[in-house]
Amino acid sequence: MSVPTPHAEALARIPVSEREVEILGSRTRYWVYGPDDARDVLLLVHGYRGDHHGLEPVVAQLGDGIRIVSPDLPGFGASTPLTEEPHSVAGYGRWLTEFLATLGLAAPPVVLGHSFGSMVTSHAIAGGLPARALVLVNPITTDPKIAAGRFATGITRVFYRVSRGMPKGLARAWLGNRLIVQIMSSALAKTPDRTLRKWIHEEHHRYFNGFSDARTASEGFEASVSTDVTVAAPDVRVPTVLIAGAVDRIAPIEGQRRAVGIFPDARLVEVPGTGHLAHYETPGAVADAIRDFLASLPAGTPPGAAR
Repeated sequence: MSVPTPHAEALARIPVSEREVEILGSRTRYWVYGPDDARDVLLLVHGYRGDHHGLEPVVAQLGDGIRIVSPDLPGFGASTPLTEEPHSVAGYGRWLTEFLATLGLAAPPVVLGHSFGSMVTSHAIAGGLPARALVLVNPITTDPKIAAGRFATGITRVFYRVSRGMPKGLARAWLGNRLIVQIMSSALAKTPDRTLRKWIHEEHHRYFNGFSDARTASEGFEASVSTDVTVAAPDVRVPTVLIAGAVDRIAPIEGQRRAVGIFPDARLVEVPGTGHLAHYETPGAVADAIRDFLASLPAGTPPGAAR
């Protein structure tokens, strides 16, 4: 028996529309939550092999007073792959810049990235992406090859590379193996709440295999271990908040504490007892940190509605 979605009722109260735009060869699907005239607009970028559903618990906790734009990264979820750029951190950064330009906002939004999304957003802003501020949830602040272990990273790299030579159906079965997804989910979930853990596992089985093809999944993995947020941090010249899980094994808290001093203007919020799935395990704490951060920003021109 499946576990009811814990944030379903709160999310249902927020107006949402589903939209589509063509960018760099990707038919990009995105969702817009909240009122057109909100003071704050958040542009969300999810993590590797996820889609927009993963950040919906945070959207639900933020309520309907914020305008939120949440795309599926090209090649994942309902968005088709890029054809004019590789699925690299730089390629996704160029896609994000063009995606933002299509929204027709009156002023730059606050940009939020989770995990792999923290790489994409920080590097994009360092490269000139217009942003009012930056929110990083479980940011990758330690070299991911070191944090995960070089041996484990090497084995995983082979796992993805092998899939690229397989027939399409076999590659999908190989990459989407239920046992592997379950092991991954069990390793990441830190909550002692058994019901919440079961729901998190169901979410991973439901959405983690939403990649378009083996090549895109493999390119995305290579991108996910290619850099970290600290490389871009010195050039991120907007107010920034790092929201970190205190027991995160993928992005250890020691790296977060070092990283906050590399940004020109940053603060760190540590969420006790939480690992790399803060958006699932403690969305209320993440939303509170975001609200506090938004309240600290200077008032600006309301960004207006996303088209």
